[in-house]
Amino acid sequence: MTTLLNHLSEGPASAPPLLLGPSLGTSYALWDAVAPELSTGHRVIRWDLPGHGGSPAGLVGPGATVGDLAALVLALADSLGVERFGYAGVSLGGAVGLHLAVHHPERVSSLAVVCSSAHFGDAKPWRERAAQVRAEGLARLAGSADARWFTPGFTVPRLVRDHRGADPEAYAACCDALAAFDLRDRVGQIAAPTLLVAGREDPATPPAHLRELADAVPGAALTEIPGASHLAPAERPEAVLTALRAHFDGGARRGMAVRREVLGDAHVDRAQGRQTPFTARFQDFISRYAWGEIWTDETLSRRERSMVTLTALVAHGHYEELAMHVRAARRNGLSADEIGAVLLQTAVYCGVPAANSAFATAQRVLAEESGAAEESGAAEG
Repeated sequence: MTTLLNHLSEGPASAPPLLLGPSLGTSYALWDAVAPELSTGHRVIRWDLPGHGGSPAGLVGPGATVGDLAALVLALADSLGVERFGYAGVSLGGAVGLHLAVHHPERVSSLAVVCSSAHFGDAKPWRERAAQVRAEGLARLAGSADARWFTPGFTVPRLVRDHRGADPEAYAACCDALAAFDLRDRVGQIAAPTLLVAGREDPATPPAHLRELADAVPGAALTEIPGASHLAPAERPEAVLTALRAHFDGGARRGMAVRREVLGDAHVDRAQGRQTPFTARFQDFISRYAWGEIWTDETLSRRERSMVTLTALVAHGHYEELAMHVRAARRNGLSADEIGAVLLQTAVYCGVPAANSAFATAQRVLAEESGAAEESGAAEG
């Protein structure tokens, strides 16, 4: 018998892992419009609840708890060799994330709770729903899915089909889990960086639920998405993607820090000062991708990256940028002699004329640097 949750893994295996949890009644298709974009910088692993999508129904039974679901998620992560991960979940999937962050803080590096809550109201309606589904199946309940999940006039047929096709016993067990769930007295212990995302039009977990969490979780950030109901990743994927990227990547922030360390504050301040609405996305791309992902990869040291970068710039004749990266190479610990050795190497493999221009550029930069150092020394003396 299969004992693992059905899942879909996307993105590079070496990228930081990010687990995505679904809401009750849906499958991992809930993330179809968001996960592929997140997978450009993460190893995205989205999973199905028991009896939903492709997950076996027998993984849970009557009286199941959110803790039981969280244990299944950890078993999945363990099977994939994932020790520590970012986590985002919608509704019941968000409750699983809260449980993990409270009870297994060593596993959760960062958390996003989407259209969810620390407590889903009185237990009685959930128990009544569980009894109804066990007695009648899901057809009648699935008929009202659009009204519970989306703003008027919006639907995602695939998700409604998944709702109708879920296993009634497993669905009812998930209702049992929601009925018993209450972490309101524990969420203040959450240490992982936390983002809370509310759908402004969500009747199931209204923004007030997320605001309550924002007040309780130390340092949590709150985003409310207009025009979104309970399944915000399906209804407003662009807005959800933007929020999740800013939270999980940290790429632009981390990249900006590295960019300043390598290129210097003066250069970055000039670049930022010249930024316009037309170039803003490009500047974000540079900070997020070149500096936030490539230059932060510890496979190569910054010294080694400077050597590679100098060579590439000479090969393509980008001498203005070469000047900037000669300065960066000095900041990364290369001596003038080492820079000269790199440029001599380019004479062999990139051509003597290219190296000749590169030496002229580097000599000018190093002379400027030397002159500035002498002037500073004289002022100090």
